[in-house]
Amino acid sequence: MNMILLRFLSRLPFSILYFIADFMFLLSYYVIGYRKKLVRRNLKNSFPEKSLPEVKQIEKEFYRNLCDYAVETLKLITIKPEELQKRMQYTNPEMAFNYRDQNQSVILLSSHQFNWEWLLASGTLCLNMPIDFVYQPINNTLFNNFMQTCRTRFGGYAIKRNEVARELIKRRSIQRGIAIVADQYPGHGNDKKYPTTFLNQETMFFYGSQQMALLTQFPALYGKVKKIKRGYYTCTLIKIAEPPYEKNSETVVENYAKVVEKVIREYPGGWLWSHNRWKKRHLKENQTLQ
Repeated sequence: MNMILLRFLSRLPFSILYFIADFMFLLSYYVIGYRKKLVRRNLKNSFPEKSLPEVKQIEKEFYRNLCDYAVETLKLITIKPEELQKRMQYTNPEMAFNYRDQNQSVILLSSHQFNWEWLLASGTLCLNMPIDFVYQPINNTLFNNFMQTCRTRFGGYAIKRNEVARELIKRRSIQRGIAIVADQYPGHGNDKKYPTTFLNQETMFFYGSQQMALLTQFPALYGKVKKIKRGYYTCTLIKIAEPPYEKNSETVVENYAKVVEKVIREYPGGWLWSHNRWKKRHLKENQTLQ
């Protein structure tokens, strides 16, 4: 019944959905203060050179984008493919086409820059290649099913993060793009971590993108999302690295971290600041890695 309700809401026109998003913004920012202390701390630590009014401006932009993201993701259940392609346009798809035409699979990296769900869903449509994506299952069954419906609707193939190596071997003969959002805190199980300085802070990055590149020897591209106006985005592909990768190479994860920081600095209001990216325990873990 809940999915039926979500499908019904998804069919509402964008004008109504964005009206709902505006109400959600007022509620989450001014009334509830959803993770506001965490967002403020992340912003102040990332941009120590900015004044409090500047930080508050970024903060408000983030909350507006977060609420837009919610209704835009809901819309993925019923949006027509041609409309999604119009709203998420790739500026240089030929970069992926060149590899595709050589029967070469690629690693497609992205970050939590709004709207990353539209980026993933539009990949198969705009790049004309199958897209596998790595994901972490969500404990809430309804929400997990909802997200899987959105992400697989146009042909995406889901790979659980703890089954990546197995699936890479199983699907090695299929020419495709392998998508992974790799900028959240690597806090699951035995995640190998890459320490670096990111946004003025000692930061751990998930090493899985580097391990994937070493295992597959696929070139790595980054999808830079830019919000043009409400409900319209572009994606520009940026080359991160190309094989051959040496055994102890960190080129992919190192270049990825640099590109993500550059994108955030260009439009800080478009990144997911409500994620607890800098956990205190990572400092102790970093000392262990030295």
